[in-house]
Amino acid sequence: MSGPQCCENPPSLNPNSGAGHVEQLGGLSCYIAGSPQAKLAILMVSDIYGKARYEAPNLRKLADKVAAAGFYVAAPDFFYGDPYVPDKIDRPLPVWLKDHGMDKGFENTKPVIEALKSKGVSAIGAAGFCWGAKVVVELAKSDYIQAAVLLHPSFVSVDDIKGVKVPIAVLGAEIDQRSPPELIKQFEEILTSKPGVDSFVKIFPGVSHGWTLRYNLEDAGAVKCAEEAHQDMLGWFFKYVK
Repeated sequence: MSGPQCCENPPSLNPNSGAGHVEQLGGLSCYIAGSPQAKLAILMVSDIYGKARYEAPNLRKLADKVAAAGFYVAAPDFFYGDPYVPDKIDRPLPVWLKDHGMDKGFENTKPVIEALKSKGVSAIGAAGFCWGAKVVVELAKSDYIQAAVLLHPSFVSVDDIKGVKVPIAVLGAEIDQRSPPELIKQFEEILTSKPGVDSFVKIFPGVSHGWTLRYNLEDAGAVKCAEEAHQDMLGWFFKYVK
């Protein structure tokens, strides 16, 4: 089960933040950024805060950054307006997850991907954060996407990594109870043994689970680490989503 780090530092919301807009795509409300004429798309699968996360300035800022690089970006609300709320003591995370399993999230990506293709998109990459990493690794076991990036993954297993069929990058934190460095290194060993699948694995020193989205804008060090991860993610998509 996901550890307490998954629930730390819930986002501050601003539904008006970002240069993009919200629209329905594949049956889900999505934050959309980028030119509708773009042929390359990135699907961003959030952590457990769902709608709260896609209204969070840090996620929208990242989506806008990816869009500025030439991609069409979709960040869906996979939880239908029912994100995890830490203050709801009558609905702890294990209970909430029963309604919002990663298997359901995986199934819900399929119509979103079809909707992207109907817009003329010819190649798709997917980035998964925490909860979303499990969804993205499931996509990476098939031909739904052309490349994957997992950022501070939760719920991802060694067997999941063994099943990956597309180029994948794994960005882990040094301080992470759910995916500690030892597990990330296991992922790296497995991926290195798969010559047909290109991979990139990196453990960021001194950062904690969630650092790519839950950073304090006033903390220069935190911003630098987050931006380094964002650039690694973008570099991977530049290489394989084309």
